[in-house]
Amino acid sequence: MELDTIPWQSTRYPGIAVHFYASDKRSKRVLALIRMEPDCGYPPHRHTNTEEVLVVRGGYEDELGTYEQGQIVTYEAGTEHGPRATGVPGGEPCVLLALAHEGIKLLG
Repeated sequence: MELDTIPWQSTRYPGIAVHFYASDKRSKRVLALIRMEPDCGYPPHRHTNTEEVLVVRGGYEDELGTYEQGQIVTYEAGTEHGPRATGVPGGEPCVLLALAHEGIKLLG
């Protein structure tokens, strides 16, 4: 996968970009790539239903652990966390492939 050719969309969160492969408004199911620059993170949130995440490149950490390239992480409904990319500023970004079955609710 040539990650440099992905048409990333910036988000309102510094250092976070996304590319949606599929999104179903009726079921709220989303398949997306998420790119987090080192030391940048997604805001704390709660999962409405199960989400599976594959770490494609780099790594990240949250309140539940630390995850590296090649790992698959499952967040069950009700799980709350705030993922943050590991690594050094200017280094390799963390890239995740996420399948969210019903979306998330931002906390705070």
